[in-house]
Formats: sequence, C-alpha cells, structure tokens
Amino acid sequence: MTAARMLAVTVDCRQPDLLAEFWSAVLGSPKTRTWTDSHGLTYRQVEIPGGPALLFQPVPEEKTVKNRLHLDLAPVDLDQRAEVERLVMLGAKVIDDPADDPWVVLADPEGNEFCVLPPR
Repeated sequence: MTAARMLAVTVDCRQPDLLAEFWSAVLGSPKTRTWTDSHGLTYRQVEIPGGPALLFQPVPEEKTVKNRLHLDLAPVDLDQRAEVERLVMLGAKVIDDPADDPWVVLADPEGNEFCVLPPR
C-alpha cells in the first residue's frame, strides 16, 4: 500500500514573517526558510525536527472564523501554566481556560487558535 508523507502544515496569514518568528520561538526551532513562488508571493517556513514544517502562506484577507484545524502543544521543560505564560510573553493571547478541561486555548499574533496541554 502506498502512503503519503506530510511535508507541512500550511497557515494562511497576512504577515508570514511575524508568524514564522513567533512559531520559531514557540517551538524552539530556529531553522526557517524563505521562498517565493511563481506569482511573486513570499512564504516563510519553520522547520521542525522530526515533524512536518509549518508553512506561512500570504493571503490578503484577515482571519474571520474559528480554525477548522489547530495545533496542540505540550511543554517540554516547563509546567503547563509556565508554558502558557511564556507563550503570552512571545505574543500569544489566552482565549479560553476551561476549568473542567486539561487544555488552555490560545491564539497566535494573527488570531489562529492552538491549545496547550499538560506535559506528556
């Protein structure tokens, strides 16, 4: 059986440079790549060791609705609360902190939601 390999998770955004820098800091992955397509659009890509890249694709419109896909993160060196504080200092915003669930919902600088779970 033939299978495909996931190369990247692509995020539509207005400011690819801003989001690439934010997510590079969040994930501790300093390796980024910039490239331009045949239409002159410049993309930024954050390389994630052992995983698919995060690709930031420029679009003219603002985000208007809830994400249909989001990232779930788990801290590596900190507890969940300390990781949420670190991400807020990097530019994230807390959207929801439900008392009965083990995750905290945040948004990146362009409003894309993601969750922070306890360490695994």
